[in-house]
Amino acid sequence: VENTRKRLQKEKKEMMRFSIENVISEFLQPIDNLDNALKCTEGLSTETLNWLRGFEMIVAQFKDTILQNGVEAFTSVGTAFNPHLHEAVEVEELEDCIDGTILEEYVKGYKSSSRTVRPARVKVAKKKIQN
Repeated sequence: VENTRKRLQKEKKEMMRFSIENVISEFLQPIDNLDNALKCTEGLSTETLNWLRGFEMIVAQFKDTILQNGVEAFTSVGTAFNPHLHEAVEVEELEDCIDGTILEEYVKGYKSSSRTVRPARVKVAKKKIQN
């Protein structure tokens, strides 16, 4: 009876964590869109730049909340391609490279301690075969 109770508690906790991670994953695209919009600062007035700083603080609050719930962004550029963390959307053949090295990150990836919440979308290097 005690083992069953512990197992049910563990399953309930895992389901709750999984549900939270799924909800967080739904917020990642809007956060990405806000980040991209906030990068367009050229030629803005001082008043508009002040508004922009406020929105940057709001995005930072979203990111802090995500982190507090155990989901964090990870860096991909310069690392080896891992199909559990990355989705290759482009491959570039290069003469001087290590096969499978990530050259560029188009969409940031996020993970928790137990799973990839959203894979990073990346460009991967492929060693050019010499003829």
